[in-house]
Amino acid sequence: MSVLSPEQCQRFATDGYLVLPSFVDSGTCERMRAVIQEQLASGDGPVEYEADVAYPGSPANLDAEGGRTVRRLLKAHGRSPLFAAWFDDARLLEALGQLLDGPVVQARAHHNCVMTKQPRFSSDTGWHQDVRYWAFTRPELISTWLALGAETPENGGLKVLPGTHRMQFAPERYDAKLFLRPELPENAALIESARYVRLSPGDVLFFHARLFHAASRNHTADTKYSVVATYRRTDNLPVPGSRSARD
Repeated sequence: MSVLSPEQCQRFATDGYLVLPSFVDSGTCERMRAVIQEQLASGDGPVEYEADVAYPGSPANLDAEGGRTVRRLLKAHGRSPLFAAWFDDARLLEALGQLLDGPVVQARAHHNCVMTKQPRFSSDTGWHQDVRYWAFTRPELISTWLALGAETPENGGLKVLPGTHRMQFAPERYDAKLFLRPELPENAALIESARYVRLSPGDVLFFHARLFHAASRNHTADTKYSVVATYRRTDNLPVPGSRSARD
């Protein structure tokens, strides 16, 4: 039996994203949160700091107040058997295979991470497409976003521009870092269509690598944790010599 219904597949094809409620049980989510908190406390493994990205709200540098606020725990697949089991979950891979119309594999060079949006020093992420990170034969990749707690507009939950994965954009609509330029009238009109993606613990969001999405900083007192991975079809090969080829 297929994991996704034809209606869900069509919704993803139309909107570029899909939420699967309660896809992961509460016990697994709690165990993942415990592992994340232990690793944040120990400082083990590679991380990305908020100061590294220099987004609005980020500390000015690593030596500034909050400069070593962790934004991502990198290389999550190798950090814990819990994460590896989730990234290789048979139901997850089956659903992704339905959406990409073929067998899939995780692209571990990017988005193989835990996002940790912390209260005091988190940042705003502008409207962007994750395809900017990738170098594959085709831009047909899907990211999976597992919420380990509630995700809302208040704590920096994602917002999306439905259908933008099917659109073409002239280069001048992007800034130098490939964020959508909100001051342009054509972009401002598009941004008015934004939808917030509200998630509960155990919900999984699928979104296309060409879908525009953004997020604000965390305005609450609690850290938000999300486990993120990206997948490609097995025949969608990385460009030789690119960062994407360094799985």
